[in-house]
Amino acid sequence: MPTTTFDARFSDPDAGPLPWERTLALLRDAELYWFTTVRRDGRPHVTPVVGVWHGEGLCVVTGTGEQKARNLEYADAVTVTTGRNTWASGTDVVVEGHAARVRTGLGDVAAAFLAKYGEAWRFEVEGEGFAAPGGTAWVVRVRPERVIAFAKDPHGQTTYRFAPA
Repeated sequence: MPTTTFDARFSDPDAGPLPWERTLALLRDAELYWFTTVRRDGRPHVTPVVGVWHGEGLCVVTGTGEQKARNLEYADAVTVTTGRNTWASGTDVVVEGHAARVRTGLGDVAAAFLAKYGEAWRFEVEGEGFAAPGGTAWVVRVRPERVIAFAKDPHGQTTYRFAPA
């Protein structure tokens, strides 16, 4: 379990900390995530991805020729965001951590994608990745170091910190 802190400086007086279980449910149930990596020259790269929470982190898939895969070869620090594109309601979540390739248990990860997204995201395990047009796609897991939940009604900021893996 993470260490939870509530930041009253950025929160309404009526707000309180969100329990980790609620934030974890938001991460598990989100349909779309924004995945941010850093290019070799320091510029950020952001792309929408689908993902599943599996094995203490968020798993996403990337083709080996995609920009995010090339960036991850250089630097494994990532930020992933999800939430609602509105100011009035919902909760936005930011995950800061490091991405690492998943090379074992890929069948379980593929089953999690199928259960969450259906046939549109059915993956077949091929070697140390998933079969993809033009070659094998990598599965990467983002293990959080810090997660920040921004509740909107009332506004509240809760931070969760995780022990190093």
